[in-house]
Amino acid sequence: MRPAPMNRRARVGAFLGMALAASLGTAQLQAQAQARLLLPEGTVLTVRTQNELNSVNLNAGDHFVTTVAEAVSLNGYTVIPAGTQVEGVVNMVKPATRRESGMIGVDFTRMLFPGGSGVAIAGKLTSTDPAERQQIEAQGNQRVVFIGGRAGTGAAIGAIGTAADPTGILGALGGLLSRGADAVVPVNTMLAVQLQNGISVVGTRVGTGVTNGSELFTSADMIRAAQQSLRSRNYYYGPVDGRLNNDFRRALFNFQIDNQVNATGNLDDDTLDRLGVNMNAVYSPPGAPVFTATQAAVMRRNALNIAGLWRDQIGVTAAGRLATGRNYQAGELEIYFALSAFADNTTLYERLLRQSDNTVGMAAANQALLTSAKRVDAAMRTTTVPSRIRTGWTTVQTDLRLIDPSYYP
Repeated sequence: MRPAPMNRRARVGAFLGMALAASLGTAQLQAQAQARLLLPEGTVLTVRTQNELNSVNLNAGDHFVTTVAEAVSLNGYTVIPAGTQVEGVVNMVKPATRRESGMIGVDFTRMLFPGGSGVAIAGKLTSTDPAERQQIEAQGNQRVVFIGGRAGTGAAIGAIGTAADPTGILGALGGLLSRGADAVVPVNTMLAVQLQNGISVVGTRVGTGVTNGSELFTSADMIRAAQQSLRSRNYYYGPVDGRLNNDFRRALFNFQIDNQVNATGNLDDDTLDRLGVNMNAVYSPPGAPVFTATQAAVMRRNALNIAGLWRDQIGVTAAGRLATGRNYQAGELEIYFALSAFADNTTLYERLLRQSDNTVGMAAANQALLTSAKRVDAAMRTTTVPSRIRTGWTTVQTDLRLIDPSYYP
């Protein structure tokens, strides 16, 4: 008897499992059961409201809860299980008047996983409607709010503008709005949340043949293949470099709209299917996404060495004395401060890694270390740096991609 064919997501899970099995031994597979991964900036999550939001009785500062509509997997790991809550806070309320519809502005601030652990996020409201999303994207980084009902229904919709300019809000999406209607978001309303920064999360490897909600991909190989396919279809005109940048997301979003794929701008399995990307040809199974204490120690030594080389370069003594008569530039000292702080932070990071079993805390430490590194990146862009120091810092950047594959200066 012929077995029933697997659906697309089941085939994704099966392929990821076989790819890992082919490249890793049994012991390594067990070690790969969990990994720290980065859910990148710009990712769009679909959630359902658990509380009604109503401009009649809400106040700025009120909290509400939503739940992810389906589990989310990233590069073969489940990073947002079913039942995960996304908490929000009301940042603006404007009750309806005879002349103006009511408005509600919200932010999304925290993700709470079923086991009780949580992670802070910075999420903004966007629209689940592709046509409205296109208008939102075309207007740039504007606020999206709920407005009193379209065509007299009282249902909440998204619009762009600022609370100080309600006329701009009402006209932004070209919707037909009812004057005097309160903004009402019923329980179980589907919303779209866009992450404004990347979040480091602990993922569990998807089992072979598992159907596990939405499957996202951020590996350079997958992005490069998608960029090439989008370019051949005249959606994308940027470099084929494997980077998850805004131009690529915008091209992906427009392709999804034209091809009746859920338009989020995420590189998901359905989009890869429509793009004709052969996963077997381009997928590279994850190597060692968890940063080890040994790797942290190597990075610490490299960071201390680079900081010392730069200190010597600008003539600062080990005791902290500036060279007499030297005309120091602010950029030189900014690099010195940034490198010294990063070296100190790598020492703290290694200590946390060796002594902690709090995976959520370490995910936050990953983000803190990356923030420290980005300060060095910014400082080095303002001042000429000798090649030996630049080369040493490139080595550190490569190490940091073990905890954030999307990290590029």
